[in-house]
Amino acid sequence: MKKHNFSAGPSILPQEVLQKSAEAILDFNGMGLSLIEISHRSKDFVEVINEARATVKRLMNLSDEYDVLFLQGGASLQFAMVPFNLLKLGGKAAYTDTGVWASGAIKEAKKLGTVDIIASSKEDNYTYIPKDYTVGTEYDYFHCTSNNTIYGTQIKDFPAVDSLMVCDMSSDIFSRELDFSKFDLIYAGAQKNMGPAGATLVVVKKEILGKTGRDIPSYLNYQLHVDKESMLNTPPVFSIYASLLTLQWLENNGGIAAAEKRNKAKAELLYNEIDRNPLFKGFCNVEDRSLMNVSFQLTEESMKEKFDNAWKSAGISGLNGHRTTGGYRASLYNALPIESVQVLVEVMKSL
Repeated sequence: MKKHNFSAGPSILPQEVLQKSAEAILDFNGMGLSLIEISHRSKDFVEVINEARATVKRLMNLSDEYDVLFLQGGASLQFAMVPFNLLKLGGKAAYTDTGVWASGAIKEAKKLGTVDIIASSKEDNYTYIPKDYTVGTEYDYFHCTSNNTIYGTQIKDFPAVDSLMVCDMSSDIFSRELDFSKFDLIYAGAQKNMGPAGATLVVVKKEILGKTGRDIPSYLNYQLHVDKESMLNTPPVFSIYASLLTLQWLENNGGIAAAEKRNKAKAELLYNEIDRNPLFKGFCNVEDRSLMNVSFQLTEESMKEKFDNAWKSAGISGLNGHRTTGGYRASLYNALPIESVQVLVEVMKSL
């Protein structure tokens, strides 16, 4: 039976990416060697990482003011790397608290300096995105999380700021058109919308680095990674290769603009059924609903066993909600076809 993969991460990847990645594991570029055996400094892999970095810049329409890094440690390591590189000694940073991962970023930044939480939806269980706030000029940088996988909320309009703008885009990167030049630093774990776990994408404006006065541990220093072109240490070669294939798939299928159109169609189809069907209700405020992660609940818990059996029998996988919210979560990442959403909607209608 064909599986419909709604997992929040590690997430669905395009079938052609899985096929090419599997072939590369056995024989990469006809070398008679596996991708995961060859030197990361070989001509064959250097071409991979350089093309991956270039494809990111093309998709985001960014100039050479920016550098693209493929690192490790996921977004969780970026929670510490950002303040190490951008928070000056004695300085302050502004954060919004919109979910578990935003809260994790705040926790790490507080270890290095003063953090002001200028807006939060924590008291309402993160069911909305705060909007009525301003970012003062006294901050070294402003940090936000664009999409909250657990709660199904997403920033629709980013604030105008006079400080540096930093964004964790782990779960919605490349899913919608944005003016990426508004951001000074973007980071994202690959495993939600770009590739398999193991690589972390960082897009950084080069001129902002080296100004904190800190003695930064080598691996946590963005400038050293820039200088070494993401080769400061052995990179996660398989994850980067699969990410390149996914980026090429995206580019060959109309780029970000076309992906956004597909993602809006998928989200509209599912949200319409949630709103129409009295057995279901959405988790968050309608105006803040995510295109990537649809969190919802049953209105009658007595229907849980029947619904669970129905979606599992239909070949649906990864629909259970996060442990902090319960209920259900359907992740509609770029590679998920609308046909999978149609299957889920038909199951919901059949109850």
